[in-house]
Amino acid sequence: MSQYPNMLKSLDLGHTTLKNRVIMGSMHTNLEETKNWNRVAEFYAERARGGVALMVTGGIAPNHEGGVFPGAAGLYTDEDIANHKVVTDRVHDAGGKIAMQILHAGRYAYGPECVSASPVKSPISPFPPKELDEAGIEKQIADFATSAVNAKKAGYDGVEIMGSEGYFINQFLVTHVNKRTDGWGGSYENRMRLPVEIMKRVRAAVGADFIIIYRLSMIDLIPNGSTFEEVVQLAQAVEAAGADIINTGIGWHEARIPTIATSVPRAGFAWVTKKLMGKVSIPLITSNRINTPEVAEDVIASGCADMVSMARPFLADPHFVAKAEAGRAAEIAPCIACNQACLDHTFQGKVSSCLVNPRACYETEILLEPVSTPKKVGIVGAGPAGMSTAIAAAERGHDVTVFDRADQVGGQLNMAKQIPGKEEFWGFVEWFETMAKKHGVKLELGREVGAPDLAGFDEVIIATGVVPRDPQIPGQDMKHVVDYIDVLRGKAELGKRVAVIGAGGIGFDVCEYLTQAGESPTLNLEEWKEEWGVGDPSETRGGLADAGPKPEAPAREVVLLQRKATRHGKTLGKTTGWIHRATLKMKGVEMIGGVNYERIDERGLHVSFGEARENPTLVECDNVVLCAGQVSERSLADALEGTGTTVHVIGGADVASELDAKRAIDQGTRLAAAL
Repeated sequence: MSQYPNMLKSLDLGHTTLKNRVIMGSMHTNLEETKNWNRVAEFYAERARGGVALMVTGGIAPNHEGGVFPGAAGLYTDEDIANHKVVTDRVHDAGGKIAMQILHAGRYAYGPECVSASPVKSPISPFPPKELDEAGIEKQIADFATSAVNAKKAGYDGVEIMGSEGYFINQFLVTHVNKRTDGWGGSYENRMRLPVEIMKRVRAAVGADFIIIYRLSMIDLIPNGSTFEEVVQLAQAVEAAGADIINTGIGWHEARIPTIATSVPRAGFAWVTKKLMGKVSIPLITSNRINTPEVAEDVIASGCADMVSMARPFLADPHFVAKAEAGRAAEIAPCIACNQACLDHTFQGKVSSCLVNPRACYETEILLEPVSTPKKVGIVGAGPAGMSTAIAAAERGHDVTVFDRADQVGGQLNMAKQIPGKEEFWGFVEWFETMAKKHGVKLELGREVGAPDLAGFDEVIIATGVVPRDPQIPGQDMKHVVDYIDVLRGKAELGKRVAVIGAGGIGFDVCEYLTQAGESPTLNLEEWKEEWGVGDPSETRGGLADAGPKPEAPAREVVLLQRKATRHGKTLGKTTGWIHRATLKMKGVEMIGGVNYERIDERGLHVSFGEARENPTLVECDNVVLCAGQVSERSLADALEGTGTTVHVIGGADVASELDAKRAIDQGTRLAAAL
């Protein structure tokens, strides 16, 4: 009997059957914009082979003004239809089903032609939208219907109408944006006309034997968002208008509450979908931070939803469902919800990928094919760079040995996993161990090696990582001065007031670690909701708690300092940096920039400001923590190169830029593919 009977149970939609209860949610990867349709097709086909019941594409614009940016993918011409048919044919040949998401960005569109219900500028786009008149609204509705018809011509099994996350349809629904006084504004009946008319028109255009999913914003998390009564009213109206399935959308993009970052508890919003269960008769999908088959099974079994949507987990592992079905859940590469290679890339106009799985969206470029002549490969360093190389090389058939002076794999991930909100890193390290064992990687842990130990290998790879940079501050050798490594390994006893030197990613992590009192909110949903001010949408409009955020009192007073005069955390992730800054602000962390570190003494840290070293100031503290950057640990690589040995240097040993696991894993995987 399956461990996941609810997740793997089929679902009859009447005109078609889904083979299980898992959909791959929409992700805008920028793949379609490459116009390399073989590449797009292979991305989706690989996930179809992995057993997911239904995939939803990234957002495809119904017209030019609705594109998320100028030139965004659309489906307008016979040539477009033929290109998309390359994708759908490949998916169907792989035994899968695929729906196309129709996404109209409205005022979120990053272009001067954007349109919306009212000319209310978005905080995440520089362009104020044009207010649509009656003819303009009719055009948008007609374009949705045309887009759906074109999707059917292109071979898609259905469409998802994107009505959440603050995009065009959502903008008509709430008074936060919709200031109209005509038949499309004012009362909720008027404001909900747009999605209902779109749904009716799309259903009439595509007929009965075509899947239509409506993506409904269950909780807006913005001021003047929808009430839960309005959510129910809309859900029932779109069901009556012809929807087959309702998918859960959580939060607008401009909401100041995290919704999918790693610090959000697993299945942290399934309770919102559960409130709608029984209010409609069509299946409901829940989403957000569902990343293991155990979580998916529990969500369905506990009555939160009929189906689960997972998006980024299918970047991390396209064979998620197949592995779960085969009893190999431990082999599923974990989505750690870091956003570094997926959402951050998307919002930078790059093709998305995955920190854990660099082959995501690069399936036609990074090929891990079996080798005809296996090599003996020696790797020094069992961190992300070394382990990703080892696993990929061993999967291809090479004989791989990994050496590390530490007694466990994972390198500095073992420090990252100690940070509140980064608990997913525990599973990532465990996955390295599982896959190394599966592919026969020999681990020589707790062993220091030199050049002579590597003499018998055909290929030598140095992944020895980084060591802390010496900031050379007078007094840094005093007992109350420690580096971040000792702090995160639990080897430092710290007082109540701490000064942290260095405001990069590690500095922010250390501050979160130092200020957290007790259990991480990521492991306690009710505590997390209280900390961020998430309320019950049936009690408070938009799901914003009336009392606002109520974080737990910090464990310590912390001051975070940096030499640069720029904003603290400027180099943090594009889509997550604001979360870390907000977290430290809630914890009362004082941030000081533009400093010179003059000296450390018994009283604390002495600093001055500017090139003239003015305004000498004492930051009184019990301890000083050094997070002043890293330098590459290249001593072994240099020794080997000095003997004429050819070595591959990867990861932090190659470039010491923060702790860039994304670059390290990508570099290691590509090297393994080339060996």
